[in-house]
Amino acid sequence: MSLVRLEAVAREIGTFVILDAVTGAIAPGERIGLVGPNGAGKTTLLRIVSGRDEADRGKVTRRRGLSLGLLAQEAHFDEAFMTAPDLRAAVRHGAAHLERMAEKLTVLEHAGHAAGAEYEELQHRFEILGGYTLDQRVDEALSGLGFAREEWGRPPTATSGGQQTRAALARLVIADPDLLLLDEPTNHLDVSAIEWLEEHLRRRGGALLVASHDRAFLDATVTRVWELRDRKLTVFRGDYSSYHRQRIERDERALREAGALQAQVEKEVDLVQKYRSQRKHTKMHEHEARLDRLKEQKVETPRSGRSLKLLGNALAGAGPVRSGELVVRVDELAVGYLPGRGAVRPDGEAATEPVEIAKAPFLAAQRGDRIGIVGPNGAGKTTLLRTIAGDLPPLDGSITFGHQVQPAYLAQLRDAAIPGASVLDAVMEAIPVTPGEARGYLARFLFRGDDVFKEVRLLSGGERSRLELALLGILPSNLMLLDEPTNHLDIAAREAIEGFLAESHATILVVSHDRRLLETICERLWVVGEGLAVPFDGGYRAWRAAVTDGWTIEAEARRRANRLRPGAPAPKSAASGVDSSRSGGAKGAGRAAVSKSGVAASSSAAVATAAPKPKPARAARPKLSKDAYRRRREVLDAELSRLGLRRTQLELAMGQPSVTANFVEMRRVTSELADVSRAMVEAEDAWLELEELAP
Repeated sequence: MSLVRLEAVAREIGTFVILDAVTGAIAPGERIGLVGPNGAGKTTLLRIVSGRDEADRGKVTRRRGLSLGLLAQEAHFDEAFMTAPDLRAAVRHGAAHLERMAEKLTVLEHAGHAAGAEYEELQHRFEILGGYTLDQRVDEALSGLGFAREEWGRPPTATSGGQQTRAALARLVIADPDLLLLDEPTNHLDVSAIEWLEEHLRRRGGALLVASHDRAFLDATVTRVWELRDRKLTVFRGDYSSYHRQRIERDERALREAGALQAQVEKEVDLVQKYRSQRKHTKMHEHEARLDRLKEQKVETPRSGRSLKLLGNALAGAGPVRSGELVVRVDELAVGYLPGRGAVRPDGEAATEPVEIAKAPFLAAQRGDRIGIVGPNGAGKTTLLRTIAGDLPPLDGSITFGHQVQPAYLAQLRDAAIPGASVLDAVMEAIPVTPGEARGYLARFLFRGDDVFKEVRLLSGGERSRLELALLGILPSNLMLLDEPTNHLDIAAREAIEGFLAESHATILVVSHDRRLLETICERLWVVGEGLAVPFDGGYRAWRAAVTDGWTIEAEARRRANRLRPGAPAPKSAASGVDSSRSGGAKGAGRAAVSKSGVAASSSAAVATAAPKPKPARAARPKLSKDAYRRRREVLDAELSRLGLRRTQLELAMGQPSVTANFVEMRRVTSELADVSRAMVEAEDAWLELEELAP
């Protein structure tokens, strides 16, 4: 029997029809992705399935005793959640039935009934339901969804809205209902948390219905797709990529069938007119009847719909000018907040001293680079981008821009003030153009007709994102600084942005958790975390594979610092020749331009560095004395023994449940194991070299 069955469900608000004759069923264990453009009714359908809203027409049947949980986009938390003493208790209360069973077992034990049948049966049920692993699962959910251990003790009222939503998701994970309903669950998650959630959803046995614009997340978690389109529900088998292929094939087939039908209609019309002119009434009536039958046939053709159009030319002037080879470079840059400008202490109180979030020893972007800025929430990705954009002053170090760089910045905080009362006003206040020119420009961003008169303060998240993109494109730019550009946008709009960025000749720095965008657009990464920002020479998938193999930010920063030590060859991106004038230091670095000659020198130095050099012949080294050889041999043997013992301990730890159940601890152990393995290789090389010097 299905968990939930929908039969001809309809939902209307006034005269506006949201859902019309929607029919579908959710089977036990089925994982379904719910897709469709913004405003298609996905949230409405989730609320109807959960029972929070009622259908205006049709029938919704739920299995008796069904347990379900809903995570809404705009979560409203119950009193029990908000009044919990700390986040851990709030999450643990998701398994309230297990907490009640534990209390009853305790009562029976204290009453001396631990040997009774009731206690034995209750204990067996408690074990089957995972009661004895509850605390372990709570810790795993909290760490997996990005909560540091010191945050577990905070009361829910002392956390941000995003943290509360993540905690509500952790509580649903612990509750493990028969049917889990999720509405955009990845909105407040970083990459590591998304990957953890994907793995959990793949492992759980319960059913899932998830509405999401995250295509990579849908590919990883669902086996069937429900598409809401033109108020109807269509079911597709497979993950999102499979659905996308099937949808394209269906649309193309429908267009071919509609074209063939239209051709037949036109042919019959011609024949009717021909036989009428020839007064062959029998033939004429025969073809009229055939024409009527053809007109009764209905072929549903896909509506073209409104699509986001991002064009290369700006509203003001033509395209951007060509920048210098070096676009932006940072040296020993410290980013953070000054007192009175966002600086807060760990306890949430305003700080009286500058608060450093991260430090970038060296980062550089060349003309045409497409660089993704990635890292966990709160690591400093947005702070770094805001500092480069000039929205925040550097705490230390320098930022150098190249010749003729024209930056444009899209902020993540969409609640910042936008000039103008209406959408049209916002554009006309940003640049002096006629209303007709402004309306034509806004039409590219799906603001048509009366949409341009909407008040800015009343725009939805997706509409506000589209307006921000429109304002970004008013002036030509050859350096795009984008902070979560796909936030609140549906899949079609995300694909439009990807297409625009893929075709753009601008240099791009983009902060994003949208893995499909990172995979499609970004060739290199800047990774922010552990108080550092370092470059990674590869795309998103290569970075995740490197992390799995033990790559860490700290080790990469150490490796790059060693390469830049005196006497070591300079890396390509750090080649000299750039104008080194710095506008400021620790207490207010500004901006400086790079001269053309500086860029040319930088390019020449980079080429020289990249050219392979023949290795010098290895000079014969004198043999060591017996005492020197013995002392060095003892040191190396002791080091190899220590490293071997530590590697064994770490390999054993990876098999312990307390480690495998804790996402953060597992990542720490694998990272240390990779470091130890590398150290052993170096020690073994040193041992071999020592043997060559043996007396």
